[in-house]
Amino acid sequence: MPPTDDERRAYWTRSFDDAYRFMFEDILPYPVAECGEGLVPLREAASAAGVQVLFSGAEHVNGLPRLFYLREGQIPGFLGAAREMNERGWILRVEDAFRTAEMQKYLGRTPKVFDAVLRSVIWELDGRMPDPEFMFRRCSGLVATVPKFGTHMSGSAIDISVVHRDDPGREVDRGAPYLEMSELTPMDSPFVSAQARRNRREITALMLRHGFVGYPYEFWHYSSGDAYDQFLRKTGRPAIYGAVHRDSATNAITPFADPTEPLNSHDEVRAEIEAALKRLG
Repeated sequence: MPPTDDERRAYWTRSFDDAYRFMFEDILPYPVAECGEGLVPLREAASAAGVQVLFSGAEHVNGLPRLFYLREGQIPGFLGAAREMNERGWILRVEDAFRTAEMQKYLGRTPKVFDAVLRSVIWELDGRMPDPEFMFRRCSGLVATVPKFGTHMSGSAIDISVVHRDDPGREVDRGAPYLEMSELTPMDSPFVSAQARRNRREITALMLRHGFVGYPYEFWHYSSGDAYDQFLRKTGRPAIYGAVHRDSATNAITPFADPTEPLNSHDEVRAEIEAALKRLG
């Protein structure tokens, strides 16, 4: 029998309650010993290595260009994963990588993302309107609301899709496209097909062979060397990559003075709820 709406709703609620606890109980207090490694452009690294990698051509928030960078120590693993994908007839497509504070702050407030989350939350609440605190909780699991959680802001995470090398317009089936915001989003969602689950597992195992750990609550997000990685692999070691600012002129990085300060206030979230309700009619 197909799953009921109540079963899907219960799974969504359980998953993103878990995601919120992961962020605030596991990641927020996790120690970081920033190593100071610089950011390396992924396009140039892939080109120099002769590895076929694709990159999203979409603009980021506020019309900003996407910043396809990872830390220097991650480049061998990134190239190794991309090369292994090529060998099996796939191409790694990088959807997103390093994000500035502005990018992270406004990503969760763009209509495409915020409206999708709000629709899912209204469905979760059986038609009731969430308050800002509840939306903050749900957004925390999907689009990091605090720099300490935002491994894209550490330059240590990539969001990926995978396409077929002989037909780059056709994605390897993972059950949903990048930036799906529903009960299909968690890595182990039982609501995608058996083939999509196999593909998710195979891609995650491939990425792990090259040092990148999958984020349990998004099937597209992989990172290494940061708090997610160290906690999920139970290394007992501090993260070596934390949230940083990047000087676009020099490419120098500077750690955040207070990476625990939320990027959006409750008043800003409340205003976004009101604006989204108007858009959604």
